[in-house]
Amino acid sequence: MHASSVGACLAGLKQIHNVKGITVPDELIAKGEETLRKMLPRESDRKFVDLALLSLVWPYQVTTAVETAEILKNVEYHLLRKHGVIRYKGDHYYNKNPDGWSEEAEWTFGLSWLAIIYEKVGDKKKADFFLNEAKKTITKNGEIPELYISNSTKFNDNTPLGWSESLFVVALHGVNANSLLY
Repeated sequence: MHASSVGACLAGLKQIHNVKGITVPDELIAKGEETLRKMLPRESDRKFVDLALLSLVWPYQVTTAVETAEILKNVEYHLLRKHGVIRYKGDHYYNKNPDGWSEEAEWTFGLSWLAIIYEKVGDKKKADFFLNEAKKTITKNGEIPELYISNSTKFNDNTPLGWSESLFVVALHGVNANSLLY
């Protein structure tokens, strides 16, 4: 069981609960909340932190302020790298180290995701920082790759990646739109 999956279900139940004509028993939502609270800030029994935990903060919005702060602290401390955010320690996708460890791929969309979240929680300084870090992942061709190979300037062939580019646009719009208000 993973907190990011429980949170997705909880967010879905909360949203469908608001649809006229559809009944979602309150005890289902309460059980989802209880389960999530017991799991956080961990992703699971076997995985301490995972990039997917950011989904609980945004867009699902199912974390408390304390849980949000803890998730952000853990993601930044354990997963943040120069060109992105690794999904989790020991991830083997695009792992180029012969022993298969400590060379996790650096996902570019993680930087934009952090910028969006920090904008949402009102930390303008960190939102700007992560937006600027996301800008550094743009290739010479003006595209944002899926990921960079760990500790290198090489990116994979999934370039441009729609998910990376769309989160960048959301971050760019959100962070810059709020800048105009100050």
